[in-house]
Amino acid sequence: MAAAPRKSKISLRPDSLERAALLYLERYASSGENLRRVLHRRVMRAERKGPVDREAAAHAIDAVIAKLQRAAILDDARYAAGRAATLFRQGKSLGRIAATLASAGVAREVIEAALDALEADHPEADMAAASAYARRRRLGPWRPAAAREAHRRKDMAALARRGFSLAIARAVIAGDGEAEEA
Repeated sequence: MAAAPRKSKISLRPDSLERAALLYLERYASSGENLRRVLHRRVMRAERKGPVDREAAAHAIDAVIAKLQRAAILDDARYAAGRAATLFRQGKSLGRIAATLASAGVAREVIEAALDALEADHPEADMAAASAYARRRRLGPWRPAAAREAHRRKDMAALARRGFSLAIARAVIAGDGEAEEA
């Protein structure tokens, strides 16, 4: 006797997709494109359990995203500004921040506006972020004096991997540890 096909427990109705989107947004800040990816993965999970009308699901996802944007629950500019500030405090370079936002699906113009606002608040943003990272990782001037010269190249490499220029890495590592807080 053949087993009855399992019914999908994942509902793809617009109201259930909206509920899923709201639950996701309660836990995580997100760009519109990232939320689209999350909802698309939900559709893919449902497809493993049974046939799914992809076109209808795509239209439902678009409708949910548009509704959330109209209600200002989903705002790429606000997301980009907040995420840029968080990444800056973590000691990420402006280039790394731009790349992270781009990978989240934020438009180039929105990224540029967020970085401009960040630079307006912090005139030497990359230098301050590099200093914050070095301070947190105890690199350069925040390392014990006896070990500074022995680890100079490794410290500069750590800053370079983080996306900072050679000039900024040199300035931070050669500094006195009194750099402005990010």
